[in-house]
Amino acid sequence: MKERVDAYQYWPYEQRPKIQWPNGARIAFWVAPNIEYYELDPPSNPHRKPWPQPHPAVPGYSIRDYGNRVGHARQMALLDKYRIRGSISLSTALCDHHPEIIELCRERDWEFFSHGIYNTRYTYGMSEAQEREMIRDSIETIHRSTGQACAGYLAPALSHSEHTLDLFAEVGQELFGEQAGIYTCDLFHDDQPTPVNLRSGKRFISVPYSMEMNDTIAYVVNKVEPRHYLQMLKRNFDRLYAEGGTVMCIPTHNYQVSCPHRMKAFEEALEYITGHSDVWVTTGREIAQHYLANDYDTAQLAIAELTSRSPR
Repeated sequence: MKERVDAYQYWPYEQRPKIQWPNGARIAFWVAPNIEYYELDPPSNPHRKPWPQPHPAVPGYSIRDYGNRVGHARQMALLDKYRIRGSISLSTALCDHHPEIIELCRERDWEFFSHGIYNTRYTYGMSEAQEREMIRDSIETIHRSTGQACAGYLAPALSHSEHTLDLFAEVGQELFGEQAGIYTCDLFHDDQPTPVNLRSGKRFISVPYSMEMNDTIAYVVNKVEPRHYLQMLKRNFDRLYAEGGTVMCIPTHNYQVSCPHRMKAFEEALEYITGHSDVWVTTGREIAQHYLANDYDTAQLAIAELTSRSPR
């Protein structure tokens, strides 16, 4: 097995073949609810502290508990209203701690992809064998609890190693063949799906998962108001819709977007986006499968041609 050199090549946006979404849609739109489990007193990691406060970190823990107790049901009802199937970025420990949430999502045919086991246990400092086992555990848990072969991955708390993408694809292949381990959300480099190079040579892609539209980044990091978040979502959609062949993702957290004073802004954004007839409202898995079947080979040829003409 050869080692991966570069995960992806530079590929100018304006020189690409046009992506054709199903039924002539101009844009693929998906919502990625992060449904997570945080431990009040997790194992220590010298590379990162899970809580800014000393133990017990009641404020941080309890607002996340609020998300699973209250916020999830509120967000699910809203997605139901607009006929949006969520693609869940799942802390797989939730399958043990809150199986009732898993069942509600299963009833709606939502996608489940891996976000690690706990969002308070990081990839930092793990050996390759340890990370492989963590990924295997999460994929097996999703299959045992939902019947789904996990297609996508978002590293727990966005913690990575140089082997993360390779390991996820390899473990998915070992467990469930070509249908599992086919995309990552961990690369924030593009507005379209793009091929990713792996040491195994498996066909694998990045599906756009926007940090800029992420509710935690908006509300906690950038400290925007709900009405401004609404405008951000609408303007983001308008630009991607105008260009066409693009992907828009809204990553959410049930303890952020589902707070009562923020729900109206999220609802108005969903109403605006789904009010356009030529929007493919879909899931991360379906975007990945469509791209692999229809655009991956063309993209690889275009990238190879560009690379051959580039000065060395």
